Amino acid sequence: MKDNAPTKLGKYEIEEEIGRGSMGVVYRAYDPYIDRAVAVKVALAEALKDRDTGERFRKMFFNEAHTAGMLRHPNILDIFDAGVDGEMCYIVMELVASGTTVRNFCRPDRLLPLHQAAEIVFKCAKALDYAHRQGVIHRDIKPSNILLTDDMDVKIADFSIAHAARTDTTQTMPMGFVGSPRYMSPEQVHEDIITNQTDLFSLGIVAYELVTGHHPFGGESFSALVHKIVNEEPTPMRQYRTDTPDVLERIICRALEKTTDRRYRMGIDLASDLSMVFTHLERPQEDISIKDKFERVKELEFFRGFPDSEIWEIIRASVWVDVDVDERIVAEGDVEDSFFIIISGDVIVSKKGQFVGKLGEGDCFGEMGYLNRIKRTASVTANGPVSLMKVNSTLIEQVSHECQLRFYKVFLKTLIDRLSKTTEMMVRNSAN
Repeated sequence: MKDNAPTKLGKYEIEEEIGRGSMGVVYRAYDPYIDRAVAVKVALAEALKDRDTGERFRKMFFNEAHTAGMLRHPNILDIFDAGVDGEMCYIVMELVASGTTVRNFCRPDRLLPLHQAAEIVFKCAKALDYAHRQGVIHRDIKPSNILLTDDMDVKIADFSIAHAARTDTTQTMPMGFVGSPRYMSPEQVHEDIITNQTDLFSLGIVAYELVTGHHPFGGESFSALVHKIVNEEPTPMRQYRTDTPDVLERIICRALEKTTDRRYRMGIDLASDLSMVFTHLERPQEDISIKDKFERVKELEFFRGFPDSEIWEIIRASVWVDVDVDERIVAEGDVEDSFFIIISGDVIVSKKGQFVGKLGEGDCFGEMGYLNRIKRTASVTANGPVSLMKVNSTLIEQVSHECQLRFYKVFLKTLIDRLSKTTEMMVRNSAN
């Protein structure tokens, strides 16, 4: 640890420096009261002492504790505490042990597989949707502010220039030209009124870089960059990565629309579209007419009692999957929040390689993973050609409340029936 580093701040025992940024130095520390490792960010002393800007810097520093402290989401870095010890201002945060950020994978020589890049953007979109609904706009979404855990989970960090627009909070937004120019939206560049959509534009740039390793607008100088952000379309992604699917490029380009009326309105809209990309990346979608899908789905027991309008909603909020004989649909031990309804064909359910049962047309599987995102307890394999509807919670959030209520009513009845049958089978087996 460097000579000028503190050994203790408040109750926190400082162990080592793990990072530096424009706002402060980050240390690994230990909280002896709760017995856990934490990260402690200490404001830069020189900046705090500056006669002209010191007070503004102090407000921006504690703005992170104020805004991020209102948020509790699995993909937003937790803020635990904040305080002043002598002349040192500090914030105590969740520790991400790896210290890796998305920036490491925005280079042409270190690109992630497409499905992994899409999942990172998906999680960011969900987290931003949550923050925006709490009235918080981040305003500085960029690769270095998106941390990755050892298992590649996402943690959005650094809310130091975030704007809290909630009516029950005081104005905390520093005014003027703020943010990182490479990731600014056109409205940020113009210093216009901004909304949550500015974060989605910035996330679009991050997504573009994750997929291609290049910036969508280039620009050798600041003025050239600003001109391109405001006036030019992004370079086609396939120019940098030829295997980029059209559907993924369309989604990212919509996030990068210069006018907000054409851009994604909410993070959940972006996340919903990305949900359908995951299956596309696994296997191309067969071209089945939506009318044919409706006729086949309407006959299923699961949808008995649904009005036609709600069946249409579910179809549009799901992904149609066709698999071949012996193809694995769900693998034991996988973690996924998808729920499957069998449209045609049948599947084999196995556990630890042992046959458990068979499911056919109208049956469903994956209920527990859908509810709790826990590890799959069994594997499911196609017993022949199978057509499925794949649904996840993000997509279902897009349908009407009436449709959601009806869907969950049937879903829970199915889950209860499945658990009841499992219990009866266990009782019979123990009796024998």
